Amino acid sequence: MKLRFTKMHGLGNDFVVFDAIHQTVALSAAQYRFIADRHFGIGCDQILLVERPTQSDVDFRYRIFNADGGEVQQCGNGARCFARFVYDKGLTDKRVIRVETASGIIEPRLEADAMVSVNMGPPRFAPPQIPFVADAEAVVHVIDVDGEPIELSVLSMGNPHAVRLVCNLDAAPVPTLGAQIERHPRFPERVNVGFMQIIQRREIRLRVFERGSGETLACGTGACAAVVAGIRRGLLDSTVVVHTQGGDLSIQWAGAKDGAMAPVWLTGPAVTVFEGEVEL
Repeated sequence: MKLRFTKMHGLGNDFVVFDAIHQTVALSAAQYRFIADRHFGIGCDQILLVERPTQSDVDFRYRIFNADGGEVQQCGNGARCFARFVYDKGLTDKRVIRVETASGIIEPRLEADAMVSVNMGPPRFAPPQIPFVADAEAVVHVIDVDGEPIELSVLSMGNPHAVRLVCNLDAAPVPTLGAQIERHPRFPERVNVGFMQIIQRREIRLRVFERGSGETLACGTGACAAVVAGIRRGLLDSTVVVHTQGGDLSIQWAGAKDGAMAPVWLTGPAVTVFEGEVEL
């Protein structure tokens, strides 16, 4: 079986994208792991599938598989690449599209400056919606890791996130502590772990240990989660530049208005690297 693919990235967070509308893509977890392998396969953080929608009021369905072969609900950098892919491939002529994901509807928008903005929907803080084992919602939770109390802001951006505030991002134990928190028993579906250093109220640095992939050069939903966590703690303004190892993202969140939670807006680049064909 041969499949055509496009290699893309959003700030170094890289993806293999399959058009599953014009070719049949029905792969096993082992095949997804092979595709993601940087030595024996194509190499990527995640695999994205572009599918026909199952709902009448949306344009496409968007599915995401991590490097470990598991399907996940959401990916912000992937959503921007998704929007760039369907527009550049002529699958739509719309510059604002409605996309069905496992966690709900998102609306990517192609900007005039070649950037892509995505309405990621409102954050969720109730523990069952994350999911996270806790008695009640809180701005900061404390979990035990090897006998040490670890403070985290916990929320969902369509996928679960835990955000830890650090003073020195370069010295943060992202690979080790990130892996421990990712699989902590209080996160029944595992969790993406962000390490955030605040530079000023409109600027942060961020590293993210993604569940199923390890540390990546950038994480869109992780950037959204970090900014939301900082705003809730009174440390950040409503518009923040997020410096990742792969480049910069812009995040906007207005908080709660008139009793309703505002959506989080994510803006950044989406780049096509090359086209190819893989035999499976």
